[in-house]
Amino acid sequence: MNYTTLEEKLIMPEYGRNVQRMVKHCITIADREERTRCAKSIISIMGNMFPHLRDVSDFKHKLWDHLAIMSDFQLDIDYPYEIVKKENLYTHPEPLTYRKTKIKYAFYGHFAQEMIGKAVLIENEEERKQLVQLLVNYLKRSYVNWNRESVDNEKIFADLRELSGGKLAFDPAEFHFSDNIKNNSQNQNKNKRPANNRVRKK
Repeated sequence: MNYTTLEEKLIMPEYGRNVQRMVKHCITIADREERTRCAKSIISIMGNMFPHLRDVSDFKHKLWDHLAIMSDFQLDIDYPYEIVKKENLYTHPEPLTYRKTKIKYAFYGHFAQEMIGKAVLIENEEERKQLVQLLVNYLKRSYVNWNRESVDNEKIFADLRELSGGKLAFDPAEFHFSDNIKNNSQNQNKNKRPANNRVRKK
């Protein structure tokens, strides 16, 4: 009895050992045309194993890539597609670059700072007022979502002045906060359990 643990490691386990054996046999076929026909038959079998992926645009291309990988790129045939190269198979993507600019208040994020900078540059008073209205609601929503607690409106206005370097002059009485932000903060406070609720009454 042969145990799978004693068999050679499968290159692509999702296709199973029988397909791997077919590929291994295909490599040994001397005649190139016969070898190519054998490869096409294997591709057909591989495709039948995943019928739900047949509508994917590059499904066939992926199958031929997988066939080349399972043969350890030793299968010498006329591929209908340009297959992946062995040296590119395990290459790692370039690391992502992150912004190195410091954020005064992390819970507001870069977006808020950028929008505040744009608001400072707006000369039209009415347009600037409309943008500031959007900003105060955005800042409060970000604060509540991050800190999970209510915040005094004066705190939002103070932060807005600070983040704008005092360049945004506005009257807090002219602005209002959307009701859903108020409700969210109130509900979060209601859902908080008192610190001593775990102590059982005697």
